[in-house]
Amino acid sequence: MRIHLTSAFVDDQEEALRFYTEVLGFVKKHDVPLGEDRWLTVVSAEDPGGTELLLEPSRHPAVAAYKAGLAEDGIPALSFAVDDVHAEFDRLRGLGVRFTQEPLEMGRVTTAVLDDTCGNLVQIVHGA
Repeated sequence: MRIHLTSAFVDDQEEALRFYTEVLGFVKKHDVPLGEDRWLTVVSAEDPGGTELLLEPSRHPAVAAYKAGLAEDGIPALSFAVDDVHAEFDRLRGLGVRFTQEPLEMGRVTTAVLDDTCGNLVQIVHGA
């Protein structure tokens, strides 16, 4: 068994696609119109056949409270592995990305947390 698909609830699919591809570096895999919304997935440029991230509209009534609660408590909704958190922090900050946690070394793991502009906090991590 392996993870095939996971979701990120986003406020605006077009803005999310721009951020996740142009800023974070993912690539679009599927973009299928579904009425007002789309089945819109991205994958790692390093693993185009790997796990897909569905940029899912935040329309369900329970989503707003869920996202707000996580953000208010500073809990990332997503976590992405990077080769070097410090280098990625510098690259993303140079692109204007807002971080809620600068790189933090915790033993063998280093993390940082950013705002994806779509209502989610995202952790980047390397180590362990």
